[in-house]
Amino acid sequence: MTTKHKIKPVVEFFEKDSSLNEIILFNDDVNTFDHVIQTLVDVCNHTYEQAEQCSILVHYKGKCSVKTGLYEDLKPCCSKLLKAGLSAKIL
Repeated sequence: MTTKHKIKPVVEFFEKDSSLNEIILFNDDVNTFDHVIQTLVDVCNHTYEQAEQCSILVHYKGKCSVKTGLYEDLKPCCSKLLKAGLSAKIL
């Protein structure tokens, strides 16, 4: 005896919120891992583990998104990253 079930796939579409921006942190040859990690913890409220993973991605990939939000909310964070000597940009 066999039973046939119709399975309907569940597909959800998420629209990207065009009002959101990202702070992108770029690799450099100046800052140490410890400085980058501590700065991400202090400025972006990352956990130590999250900051460590971002620093590794920046080192090997050349860049990493470290914070997402509205431009107005990201601007002070990006300014603090730049003042700390890191290379960052809001996109």
